[in-house]
Amino acid sequence: MKAIVQNSYGSPDVLELKEIAPPVLRDDDVLLRVVAASLNAGDLFSMRGSPWLARFAVGFPRPRDYVLGWDAAGVVEAVGKSVTRFKPGESVYCACQGTLAEVARARESTVAMKPASLDFEKAAAVPTACLTALKGLRDVGKVRPGQKVLINGASGGVGTFAVQIGRTLGAEVTGVCSARNVEMVRALGADHVVDYTEEDFTSGGQQYDLILDNAGNRSFSDLRRALTPRGMILPNSGYGGMGYVLRALALAPFLRQQASMFAAQPSGADLDALTELIDAGKVGPVVDRTYPLHEARQAFRYLEEEHARGKVVLSVAQGRGVGP
Repeated sequence: MKAIVQNSYGSPDVLELKEIAPPVLRDDDVLLRVVAASLNAGDLFSMRGSPWLARFAVGFPRPRDYVLGWDAAGVVEAVGKSVTRFKPGESVYCACQGTLAEVARARESTVAMKPASLDFEKAAAVPTACLTALKGLRDVGKVRPGQKVLINGASGGVGTFAVQIGRTLGAEVTGVCSARNVEMVRALGADHVVDYTEEDFTSGGQQYDLILDNAGNRSFSDLRRALTPRGMILPNSGYGGMGYVLRALALAPFLRQQASMFAAQPSGADLDALTELIDAGKVGPVVDRTYPLHEARQAFRYLEEEHARGKVVLSVAQGRGVGP
């Protein structure tokens, strides 16, 4: 099968489109013929090998044909002998490792039927980002109706979903983004939108019950000024960089209003819940750009610019080189 792999760490130039062996089917696995996959900030961390701890998961001292990608939508090609929920030919989506390839392997427990209202490219934009927003607001933040929630970085992959999920949970949602994204964030359902180039949301006197910080562009002390006494900061790694991640981990035990870092675990059950919201028209993906698989380097370069509106998707069904 063809896959985007890396054999060293660094810029998108380390990425190759290469023919490799497909993953081996295990008893509780679903083999997925990938139609589309989306990119996440974690893919940049893996590509760069930063922080160093990431290298122990990707490959130390250097990776060996490591296949990038965490999100996929496609068609079931085969199932293990213990799998009961899926059969070949069904359209599914999931969060699993190694999705920038023609075939990916996922545990049955992480797979869900693709939303009927979405094509494969839009479905591939959902899993990791939407599960992160769901876990942060519903499970960690325990958002309740009537609470005031602020989403910093509301126009990105996690942020666009968080605005919508916050509304489904009954919160009064404020989104923070740049001027060019104000109308988009408002259209997603935000009650209020702050253009950070014109207004500082931490010094206006408004306080929030929860701040989901996807940007990492403000200090924790600044964010706490915008919290109610019992409010909570949810630091999401996103594009805040690994320095932001490490500061959040170090400070969490000492700051009452700050939750620790959280990670969305792949979950077919949670994807089933999201499918219901998606097919009901309450939640939907925002896809900024779609690239063919052979333009993976260009896709990663665009992701590195940190200006994507929603998600960047790769069409995996065809591709012949890896681009300049």
